[in-house]
Amino acid sequence: MLKNKLLALFVITSFLMNFIIPKASAEAAFPAEKFPFKEMQVQVMPEFDYPDDWSSRKEPSLLVGQYGTITNKSGQDYNGKIEIPVPAMEKGFEAFLVAEFPEKDKPEVQRPYDVDKEKGIVSWKPAKAIKNNQTYEFVIEYYTKSIDVKNNKTFSYELKNKADIALLDVIFYAPMDAKEITIEPKAQNNSKNEYGEELYYYQYKNVKANAGLKYSFSYKKDGTESTMEAINKQQPPNDENHSGVSATDQVDKTSGTAASSKRPIIGLGGAAIIGLAVIIAGLFVFLGLKGNNQTASKGSKQNKNQNQPRKPSQNAKKDNKIANSEEKKELRKKLLTGKIDQEMYDEEMKKLI
Repeated sequence: MLKNKLLALFVITSFLMNFIIPKASAEAAFPAEKFPFKEMQVQVMPEFDYPDDWSSRKEPSLLVGQYGTITNKSGQDYNGKIEIPVPAMEKGFEAFLVAEFPEKDKPEVQRPYDVDKEKGIVSWKPAKAIKNNQTYEFVIEYYTKSIDVKNNKTFSYELKNKADIALLDVIFYAPMDAKEITIEPKAQNNSKNEYGEELYYYQYKNVKANAGLKYSFSYKKDGTESTMEAINKQQPPNDENHSGVSATDQVDKTSGTAASSKRPIIGLGGAAIIGLAVIIAGLFVFLGLKGNNQTASKGSKQNKNQNQPRKPSQNAKKDNKIANSEEKKELRKKLLTGKIDQEMYDEEMKKLI
């Protein structure tokens, strides 16, 4: 009798566990449909840059950056993980950055993240709970080796969105010195920036979840020199009198007047006007927000060394001059790629003069 009771208890417990555990798991999953995008900008950049650990230059890199602003429409504060679809099964997939913008007009803050290749998602937990009806800004970056190299270099990109998007921008950057560029579907706008790089731009409104937007890109290009390497070889602007249009300048679509933004890149509301800004001002827009602290810390360390009460040797002077040159080059790169804004660029340059 006791044996039968124990067996019945085991069966009931197993049944309840099978019922409760999946339910708890389902509740823990990110409800993407309840976090629609207020804005999203995707930047697709073949051969733009290479991560330090890139194994072979025989395989060109494809860098994709996604900058999004989601709104919590769940009806309550949310303290769980964010999940964003990524092509985790593509050849050479490497998540490079996940960061959030906890304060307006402040640099991004990187967050620890996980990649689930089977589900095709990158996930992370925000530093603070997302309040009900409040927005949350983030940026993710990843590399792949998905560019097919034959007579032409070709790749495809598909946007997988699990939530509605009120305003979507998609920008393709052709590699420097690329020829015979073709893109499908035909871009709504295209232009060249001041370095001669071709930009192809799409803008959408009210994109439904799982819209499945697909693009194909083809071009010819000799070698595997990255766009950033090519730009660094070109004559830089006059750093002391740099007055050109920076990556944070924007153009008001209605009034046509320029407005300065303090954000490291496009800024809130910038997605609606960045296409026009690219065409009119030739802006060099790039999402790669990989952190600004490195430049600031290097500048501070260098200034500290320069203030030491000793007379440097000729070799020390030469080394310092080379270091200054490298710092200026790095700052220029960060400005061009949107990692720092014009104000921070000017401040750091003053320390190196």
